[in-house]
Amino acid sequence: MKGSLFAFLGGAFITLQGVANTRISEDIGTWQTAAITQFTGFIVSLMIMIFVKDEKWKRLKNVKPLYLTSGAFAAIIIFSNVASIQYVGVTLSISVLLIAQLSLTFLIDGKGWFGIPKQKMRLPQFVGIAMMIAGVVILRF
Repeated sequence: MKGSLFAFLGGAFITLQGVANTRISEDIGTWQTAAITQFTGFIVSLMIMIFVKDEKWKRLKNVKPLYLTSGAFAAIIIFSNVASIQYVGVTLSISVLLIAQLSLTFLIDGKGWFGIPKQKMRLPQFVGIAMMIAGVVILRF
């Protein structure tokens, strides 16, 4: 149940962040918005880490260097999300974002990339993705 709650909160906050970032970018630009968003996220995360007194960050040397670059993806995510919302609106942007996420997770699960245990994709999963794509096509009209 906790996992579903966190997923729901994450999805809600991605949408709220996308809308807020789009409004900010109208005044200062998209890359500037991405930088501010990254910076404020860093500050809030740092404050929570200090408040909780979680010292797991000391094991940073155990992380593969390739994975340490994942924070750079956020700049691309923010830029793409803001630009998408400006061009096609919130509903279509988030819908396509979800389809892209699910499609890539299909590949990651199916191939066992990044040390994730391989999962067998069956017909219901493919039907689900097809239904989501059909929903986006319907939303577009």
